[in-house]
Amino acid sequence: MKNILKNKLTLGALSLTLVVSSCIKDLDRKPFNEVTSATVYDNPAAYKQVAAKLYAGLAVTGQEGPAGKPDIGGIDEGFSSYLRQYWQLQELPTDEAIIGWNDAGLPELNIMKWSSNNPFIRGFYSRVFQQVAACNEFIRETTDEKLSARGVNGATLTEVKALRAEARFLRALSYWHALDLFGGNVPFVTEADLVGGPLPKQTNTKDLFLFIESELKAIEPEMVDARKNEYGRADKAAVWMLLAKLYLNADAQGQGNRYADAAANAKKVIDAGYSLQAKYEDVFKADNHKSPEIVFPIAFDGKNTRTWGGMTYLAHAPVGGSMPAGAYGLDGGWGGIRVRSSFVNQFADPSGRTDRRAMFYTDGQKLEIDEIGTFNNGYAYPKFKNVTSTGTVGSDLTHPDTDYPMFRLGDAYLIYAEAAVRGAGDRALALTYVNNLRNRAYGNATGNITNNALTLDFILAERARELAFEATRRTDLIRFNRFTGGSYLWPWKNGAKAGSAAPDFVKIYPIPAADLIANTNLKQNSGY
Repeated sequence: MKNILKNKLTLGALSLTLVVSSCIKDLDRKPFNEVTSATVYDNPAAYKQVAAKLYAGLAVTGQEGPAGKPDIGGIDEGFSSYLRQYWQLQELPTDEAIIGWNDAGLPELNIMKWSSNNPFIRGFYSRVFQQVAACNEFIRETTDEKLSARGVNGATLTEVKALRAEARFLRALSYWHALDLFGGNVPFVTEADLVGGPLPKQTNTKDLFLFIESELKAIEPEMVDARKNEYGRADKAAVWMLLAKLYLNADAQGQGNRYADAAANAKKVIDAGYSLQAKYEDVFKADNHKSPEIVFPIAFDGKNTRTWGGMTYLAHAPVGGSMPAGAYGLDGGWGGIRVRSSFVNQFADPSGRTDRRAMFYTDGQKLEIDEIGTFNNGYAYPKFKNVTSTGTVGSDLTHPDTDYPMFRLGDAYLIYAEAAVRGAGDRALALTYVNNLRNRAYGNATGNITNNALTLDFILAERARELAFEATRRTDLIRFNRFTGGSYLWPWKNGAKAGSAAPDFVKIYPIPAADLIANTNLKQNSGY
């Protein structure tokens, strides 16, 4: 079995339907609307099935993939994908990606001109809190008291306790996304809140940061050891990686310098037995579930985990023009996503002959984007492929088998290196980690750098090269103070073709207007 999701998604009791514009009071509602929790949990196998749905919330969009019985109403189901929306909010407003489609609210993401009525921001916000609601309910239903009352014991009890810790991890992951993208100024509910109780109160950056940190520290000893869990499930290394990313961005979020903690947790991941995939491009192919590098994936399967968002979107949308879709294991391209010249310029040699991370498709494509809506304006960057490392096409030409590497070793190397350059790690070790990545990218030591070249500017550029299209760029630019203002410009930044200074308030997204109306406890983020 490739992962926990396979063959475990069809369970009517797990319907989590929410209306995007619904009152956030309902974030803590029980996610069971066909049978009661007591009925579901009478079956010991149901615990894993419910947990599968928690993981599936990051991947699929409803109960009948690729569409049907959607989890969230009021938005096109393919658009509602957690991964698709997260990727768009992290990549489209940056110096990396741009999309040519004119769906309402989408062009505004390209040019940093969104409002509190943007449907894509609202869709992701709803996804985050749907995940929180589902995790809260699973945590409520797996207390020691309830498990004892149901007679759960032996091996089943051991597994359920592990799944409960994983549910807390998944909740922390979604709350971390809320912290990063919405500044932490979001409604806050846990399993301790009564279902159907008062409207949730708004938390803040500091309190949400501390909650995420405390949760991850609390569950660490309860998680399965690194690299010992079933594929697709979180383990101790996933916890360390999320802590590393939380601490790396703490200073930029006003929570003080935590770079030493970022380095320490990244080092735990590095020392846990992961290794770099021999070829960079193979990390993003249809058999990447075998990769020794991936710490925590969002798992997909062309036959069993289908969606019009997720990896279906990330594989199809960057393919268009003269690109041969079959070479990428696809039945066609969607002609939407390209890269901006500012990203291409991060590579000394964008041909890909030296640094193999420069996976640009240039035939018939212009470097500069004069018309955002024209696909051949901008190089294509087909990073995710539905073809295996041996050249075999995935099991389905429409829905890829390729998993999304949310956390991987390459990022851990760069987190440690950045912390070291900021004075919180061993620079010599950091240099070794960076050169490991560059040696893989170049195929030899010709791309290796010296200690003097290991600067913050280099780290930011290397993160672009190594982690392109992996939903880190917005967060990275904010941490390096390059996302807003005029010190660093890229094409179409703030709506100007040559780029212009963007206001600081766009560092975080607005609370959706519909939820401000529905929940009077909420206040809008500054500037909106």
